[in-house]
Amino acid sequence: MAEKLILELVTPYKKALSEEVDEVTAPGTLGEFGILPGHTPMLTTLKIGELSYRKGGENFHLAVNWGYVEVENDKVTVLVETAEPADEIDLERAKAALGRAEEALKKLASEDKDFMVMQAALDRALIRIQVAGRKAR
Repeated sequence: MAEKLILELVTPYKKALSEEVDEVTAPGTLGEFGILPGHTPMLTTLKIGELSYRKGGENFHLAVNWGYVEVENDKVTVLVETAEPADEIDLERAKAALGRAEEALKKLASEDKDFMVMQAALDRALIRIQVAGRKAR
């Protein structure tokens, strides 16, 4: 059994990450899950959330926005719409987006066609703020 995982994270715009890591934790649509070397092959979906990985004694955190994870032969391939490392998130911008989403949701009924769009914007802003807070630790 391998002692490391190869983590590749790809967005529609670039390969955001290619690292040899010890462990990956991801926000699955059915709940958070972890991947260690020797994990059984799988393909699953991701929701808006925090993806983290451990490399040596250091933990890294990214805000991700919907996608897929494939695990096969100790390689973890993550395909997501967006991925922002904690140290690249503009906290003030994320807080402004949160405020806009909260205001928009106050004016919308749950059956309104824009309600789900604004709920997703709110979720993204909350995760970005959460992940941005990780860089200070």
